Amino acid sequence: MRYLIISDIHANLVALEAVLRAAEAHDFDEVWCLGDIVGYGPNPNECVAKVKEIATYSLAGNHDWAALGKLDVKDFNPEARWAVQWTQEQLTEESKAYLSSLPPRIDHVAEVFTLAHGSPRHPIWEYIVYPSTAAENFDHFDTPFCLVGHTHQAVIFRYDPEDRTVQTLMPALEYPLPIRQAAEQEIRFIINPGSVGQPRDGDPRASYAIYDDEQGALFYYREPYEVAETQARMRAIGMPERLVVRLEYGW
Repeated sequence: MRYLIISDIHANLVALEAVLRAAEAHDFDEVWCLGDIVGYGPNPNECVAKVKEIATYSLAGNHDWAALGKLDVKDFNPEARWAVQWTQEQLTEESKAYLSSLPPRIDHVAEVFTLAHGSPRHPIWEYIVYPSTAAENFDHFDTPFCLVGHTHQAVIFRYDPEDRTVQTLMPALEYPLPIRQAAEQEIRFIINPGSVGQPRDGDPRASYAIYDDEQGALFYYREPYEVAETQARMRAIGMPERLVVRLEYGW
């Protein structure tokens, strides 16, 4: 079995379609979505419909909850609040129903994975950016691996029980990371596949990962997409220019 892992689509249909086309070459069996299907981007209903169609497992993220009115947006920056309010006006009843059905965390997926949007400790809102935060979260799940999104940055945190240290690993593209072999030594991982629709690691290409169960290995990929097309759709709506321009820089 091969599992396509995506996160933080943020209503960027052009990026999502590019990822799905590219991932077809890897003959994946299931799609796992880690949340934030909407927010920031110009095609919320289309992205919700696509995820509903293809995802075996899907989570709710903070922007999904905000679009449903389940979060106070006072902590969002002005541009993000604008996008939330616009998204709320656009969502169909079908889209709202699907987003409302999604949990922020799912345990024991394929037996060895925990899925959480932000972190296993606080699935909706906590960002795992630093190894110190990752270290505090390993006690909050009992599987070898936890998949998270939310930060829009592709990164891996590795916990070694012998010395109780957490290392930050930057994934090498298209290179197998043998996580199952490591798990046999009781080494555990918190894994972020990066963002499909709004990367924030300095690389504007859409980011995703694939776990190959037969190899016991995780692979990271980046896929270019027509950023200008998404930007044109955003400008046609009148979205804040800061949200439009940042897509070019992956930040």
